Amino acid sequence: MAPAPVQDSFPERRTSRPALQLSLSGIAVSALVSLYVVINLAGGDWFAFPGHSAHRVPIHAQKVLSECAGLKAKPGVSASFTQRVKSDRFEAASAPPQLIRNATIWTGRKDGTHVIRGDILLEGGLIKAVGSVPKKLLAKFGDDLVQMDVNGAWVTPGIFDLHSHLGVGSVPELRGASDVNSLKGIAQPWLRSLDGINVFDSALALSISGGVTSSLIFPGSADAIGGQAYVIKLRRTEEGSPMSMVLEPPFSLNKTSPTDPPHWRHMKHATGENPSRVYDGTRMDTMWAFRESYNEARKVMTAQDEYCAKAEAGLWEGLAAEVPKDIKWEALVDVLRGKVKLNIHSYSPSDWDGLARLTHEFKFHIAAIHHAHSSYLVPQLLEKFYGGKPAVAMFATNARQAEEAYRGSEFAPKLLNEGGFRVIMKSDHPVLDSRYLVWEAQQAHRYGLPLNKALQAVTTTPADVAGFGHRLGYVQTGYDADIVVWDSHPLSLGATPQQVYIDGIPQIEKPVKVLKPEALQKAPKTPGWDKEAREAVKYRGLPPLKGNKAEEVILYNVKSAWERQPSGRFIEVQAEPQVSKTGRVQYDSIMHFADGQLICSSFRPDLLCLQQGRLPDVPRIDLEGGTVGPGLTSFGGYLGVVEIDQEPSTNDGYSYGPFDKEFAVVADLSRAVDGLSFDGRDMLLAYRAGVTNSVAAPRTGTMFSGLSVALCNGASHSLENGAIIKDITAVHVVIGASYTKKQPSVSTQIGLLRQILMSNDDSKVTGWFKAVVEGQLPLIVHTEGADIMAKLLELKAEVEATTRSTIRMAFFGATEAHLLAKQLADARVGVIVSRARSFPLTWDARRMLPGPPLTWDTNISVLLRHGVTVGVGILEGWEARNTRFEVAWAALQAPGDISKEDALALASSNLEKIFGLPGNEDFVAYKGGDMFDSESKVVAVMSKRRAQTELFA
Repeated sequence: MAPAPVQDSFPERRTSRPALQLSLSGIAVSALVSLYVVINLAGGDWFAFPGHSAHRVPIHAQKVLSECAGLKAKPGVSASFTQRVKSDRFEAASAPPQLIRNATIWTGRKDGTHVIRGDILLEGGLIKAVGSVPKKLLAKFGDDLVQMDVNGAWVTPGIFDLHSHLGVGSVPELRGASDVNSLKGIAQPWLRSLDGINVFDSALALSISGGVTSSLIFPGSADAIGGQAYVIKLRRTEEGSPMSMVLEPPFSLNKTSPTDPPHWRHMKHATGENPSRVYDGTRMDTMWAFRESYNEARKVMTAQDEYCAKAEAGLWEGLAAEVPKDIKWEALVDVLRGKVKLNIHSYSPSDWDGLARLTHEFKFHIAAIHHAHSSYLVPQLLEKFYGGKPAVAMFATNARQAEEAYRGSEFAPKLLNEGGFRVIMKSDHPVLDSRYLVWEAQQAHRYGLPLNKALQAVTTTPADVAGFGHRLGYVQTGYDADIVVWDSHPLSLGATPQQVYIDGIPQIEKPVKVLKPEALQKAPKTPGWDKEAREAVKYRGLPPLKGNKAEEVILYNVKSAWERQPSGRFIEVQAEPQVSKTGRVQYDSIMHFADGQLICSSFRPDLLCLQQGRLPDVPRIDLEGGTVGPGLTSFGGYLGVVEIDQEPSTNDGYSYGPFDKEFAVVADLSRAVDGLSFDGRDMLLAYRAGVTNSVAAPRTGTMFSGLSVALCNGASHSLENGAIIKDITAVHVVIGASYTKKQPSVSTQIGLLRQILMSNDDSKVTGWFKAVVEGQLPLIVHTEGADIMAKLLELKAEVEATTRSTIRMAFFGATEAHLLAKQLADARVGVIVSRARSFPLTWDARRMLPGPPLTWDTNISVLLRHGVTVGVGILEGWEARNTRFEVAWAALQAPGDISKEDALALASSNLEKIFGLPGNEDFVAYKGGDMFDSESKVVAVMSKRRAQTELFA
C-alpha cells in the first residue's frame, strides 16, 4: 500500500459565528447557489433562512460563497489522485516508456528499511510497476520500450532538497543574475522566489547529475519574512519557463487553476544574526516585525471570517461585493489558516523561545526549522511549538560561522532522531553545492544517524514535510517517476548517479560510469560515537577536544601502515591476516610509540618489536584492522587566523596591502604568524580527524594577502613546542576581477605584480618579492581562471628570462587549471585546488570539469596526468576535518588516474613540496578501517616534533 500522505495537524480555530452557521464547499456551495438562482428565476426575489429575515440574493453570491469555502479548505490530496494514469507534468514528446531492470531498490517504505531486487517500469511520468513487472504490461509498448539493465545497482527515489537557492542564487555569480534577497523591508511576505528563478543557472544540470530531482527554492535570510517559496523539479521543460518547473502550483500563484483540495503553499522566515545585521537591529526588532506582520494578517482573516459568516447565513444586506482582501498580507493569512508549509532559518534557543510564543499567539504551525545547529541541546523547547514539533533541516559538519552556530555538533542528527524529531539534510545551495547533498546524508550516517533515517533525510522526509509525500520520496507504483540509479550504495563515499530520471525522462545524455570497488556496494558501518555524543550534550555543545596525553602507546591488530619514501611520497605496507576458528580476521602486527616517535614496528625490519608488547602500564589500543598513516596538511581555510567568521573579535581581521592608501599602516606585507590564535574548534576538530598541520595566509581585502605560516593544529599557543612549523612559508597575492571599485582591473594587478617582481627597490615589500624571484619563497597566486593563469605563466617566464632565476609559483583556487595542464607542467607551477570537486561559483571558474557522470576527467585527474604537482585546499575552516574524504573522493572519481598513493599526496607531500615544508612526521592511528574509509575513526595522534601522543579512544 502507498504510504499515507503526511499532513500537519492544525487544531480548529474557534471564531464567533451567528446562531446558524453553514460550512459550505464544493457541491454544497453549488447546490445552495443553484437554489438561489431557481428561486430568483421563478420570480421569488426574496429568500429567507429559517430564523432570519428575508434578504435579496445578489448576483455575485456563487462567487462569494465559493471563495469563502476556498478560504476554509485545507490542503491535501484529492481522492482521484491515486487513480491518475499519467503525471500532470508528462511531456509525451520526450518520454518513451523506460524499464530499469535488475535493480537493488531502496523504496523508502517501511520507515526506510524496505529493499527489494527487481525491475521498475516508468511510463507517462509515473512509476507503473516495481519489483516484478508483468510481461503483458510490457508487451503493449513493443519497440518503444527503452530498457536499461543496471546489474544490481542501487536505485532510490530522487533527492529532495528542502533548502535551496538554485536559480535565485545562480552560478556563476553575476550581479544581474542574483535574486536571493530583497532589502526593501524586514517583513515582505508578498515576495515570491519564483519571480527570481534563472532557468539558465549552470548549477541546475550539475545538481541533477548528483541525483537532485526536486528543490524547495527559498528567498534568502536577510529579511525576517523573506517571502514565498516554491518547489520545482529541476528538469528543463519544453516551455522553458520557471513557472513550468513548479510542482503543484498553489491557486494563489495565478488564479487560473483551483484544485480541490488546494495545494500547499510555502514560505521562508528568518531569525537571528542575518536580519539583525542587515537591518541594524536586534532579535527584539525581528520578533516585533513578526508580531506586527501577523497582527495585520489576523485583522484581514478576522474581517474575512466575519464577512463569510454573514454570507453563509444569507445575511447579504449591507455586505460588500467582495470578500475582504489585502494582497500584501494574503500569504500570511494563509499561514494562519494552516495552508502554508512554513520554514524558518533559525539557529538559537532564544529565537525558538520567541517563535514558540509567536506560534501560540497567532495559532500557526512551523513545518521545519532550518540550520538549528544547537537544537539537539534543547529538544523540549522545540516541542512547545503550536501544532507539534517541527522537522529540523541541517548541515552535517558545516557550523561555527557565527556565534549562533558555534555550538553545532556533528552528532545533532543522531541525537535529534533519538529524540523523535524528523531530521532532514539540506544544501542551502550555493552555500553547499546541492549536487553533493547525498554527501550530507553520508556524513550524518557516519556520525550516528541510522542508515534508513540518513537516506530518508534527503528523500522521503523532506518530501513528506513539504507536503509532497503522496507523489515524491518513494519508489512506489503511482508515484512520480523521479529515480536515481547509483554506481554504489548511496551512503558510501563517492556514490555517483549512473542515471537520473525526472518525470520518467533520463536527464544525463551520455552518462560516464566509473567502476567502484565491491566494498562500496554495501552500506557503510558507523563508528561508535556514543561517548562523544553524550559529551556534546554534557558540555552544551562545547565538549573538550584535546586528547589525553600519553608517554607511550602500543597499537596492535594493525592491518596496514603508510611509510614515507626518500621522494617524500608514501607507500602502504600490509600485514598478513590471521583467520581465527570463528572466522574473525585479525593481524599479528604491533606498532610502539614513545614520546610521539616510532620505536618498533612489525612493518619495519629495522625496528622489530620483541618484548615491547608486554610492557606494563602502557596504553594498548586494538585498531581492529585499522591503519596508521601520516598526518595530513590543510591550506586555504584560515585555520588559526579565523575562528568565528562573522565575529571580528575572534579573528585576525583583513589585511590590506601597502599600496592601499586608505588602509596601509606599515610599508610591509602582513604576516599571518603575528595574528595566530590557537585552540580554535575547527583547528582541533581537524587535528582529531588526522589533519595535524595547516598553512594559513592572512585574510585579505585587496590584491596583497601577505605572508603565510605553517602551524600545528593541535597546539595551544605559538610558544608551545612544535606549534610553529615555519613562520614564513610563502608570499600570497590575489588576482582576479571584482565587483568593487577598490579592486583594480586584472591588467592593472598583473602590471603591478610585474613591476614589483622586476623592481630594484629595497623596500620591505619588494624585499619579499626579491625572495620570490631568487627562489627562496614560493609565490602563491589566488585565482580561478585559465586566462589569468596563462598571463601569469608568461609573466613568470618574462621575469625568469630577465633575472636568470627560477620562481617557485603555485596557483590556489585554479578551477580552470585543467585547460593549461601541459603549460603548468612545463613551467613547473603547482596547483592547489580550492575545491576537490569543482564548482563554477565565479565567471572565471565557469569552464570547470564536473567529473562523472558528466565527464570522464576532473580538474585533478587532468593535472596529475600531465605531471603537475597538485594539492587539495579548502575555502572555510570547517572543511579541514573532511580532508581525507575529499582526497579519497578525488581518487574514486578517477580510479584509472589517481591511486591511493596519489590521493594521499594531495594532502601531504605535494603540499609540502609546494610550500617548501619539512616532511610531516606525525602519525595518525585509524581504528576499524582504512584512512580513506568512512567506517574508520581516529583514535591517536603521535607527534615526533612535539614529542607527545594524544589519545582519543
